[in-house]
Amino acid sequence: MSPLSGFLAVMVFFTAILVAYLTKQFQNENSIYLSTNPMKKTNTKVKTIEKEKIVAETLNGRFAMLGLIAAVGAYLTTGQIIPGFV
Repeated sequence: MSPLSGFLAVMVFFTAILVAYLTKQFQNENSIYLSTNPMKKTNTKVKTIEKEKIVAETLNGRFAMLGLIAAVGAYLTTGQIIPGFV
């Protein structure tokens, strides 16, 4: 294994751990927010859907930012947005 491959493997590992940690944190924050600010005059099905939407949108934004950072990193290191693609 080359040093670059090892470095990239370590970076992917740390990124996966960070994403898993942030996902758990956001789920906890959203559940705390929903428990302290209950919606008035709604049934539980609507609350569940709203909670799922909040978590989904938060994760979508985080993954989009992660992709943007990966694209900038690829461009800075290789000069191409998608390395190896002409």
